[in-house]
Amino acid sequence: MYFIVVKFPVKPDYADRWIDIVDDFTQATRAEPGNLWFEWSRSVEDPNEFVLVEAFTDDGAGSHVNSDHFKKAMTDLRKRLTATPKIVSRQIEGEGWGEMGELQID
Repeated sequence: MYFIVVKFPVKPDYADRWIDIVDDFTQATRAEPGNLWFEWSRSVEDPNEFVLVEAFTDDGAGSHVNSDHFKKAMTDLRKRLTATPKIVSRQIEGEGWGEMGELQID
């Protein structure tokens, strides 16, 4: 699977509405056959930074970046950011979340 984390530095005027702004993009991506998850979080250290954690099947990542909704989002979001987003994108083994070995709850 492809595991991706992206940090989006959002202009302060858009931060409180960010989740609404990206809702169409989020819903369209979650509906893709190869999407495993697509989850937004707001940074606890910087209220103007949003972190996207996403995963795709091995075949799903390519179709995602070539989709119309991805291309539209890359254009639409540009004017709402203060800088280029930072990304970690890796192909890893696995098909989803596993249980944490160091902390087990009975």
